[in-house]
Amino acid sequence: MSKDHLNPPELFDGRKFGFSQLVTSTGGKTVYLSGQVAWDAEHKLIGPGDLRAQVWQSLRNLQVAMQAAGGGLNDVVSLRIYIKQSELENTRPVSEGLKEFFPSESAPASTWIGVPALADPDFLIEIEATAVIEED
Repeated sequence: MSKDHLNPPELFDGRKFGFSQLVTSTGGKTVYLSGQVAWDAEHKLIGPGDLRAQVWQSLRNLQVAMQAAGGGLNDVVSLRIYIKQSELENTRPVSEGLKEFFPSESAPASTWIGVPALADPDFLIEIEATAVIEED
């Protein structure tokens, strides 16, 4: 199985924001992850009112989910990131989190979507993913 992270020079370089323009994959097990938010295992919100803290917790939750599926963050090929509209003026923490958790050479494709609200009024972000895990 192989994954190719592509950033054609004819498109802007998304890697500086923490994502690739496209990712191709052949073979492997496809994993669809539910949107991850900043709840910890005890259902406690991490970082109320703090986008950076919620980004990091959501990405840590994504990491845990991938490990449960038998893979890791390097297997994530696509993200859909839902950001509360009130936070769209400062999405820097989102870029910083993506660059921290996903090395630029294997950054997933990504779509960022501004939304008026999420499932809980205190959620500022929700991150959904698709991954492809190599099978033995």
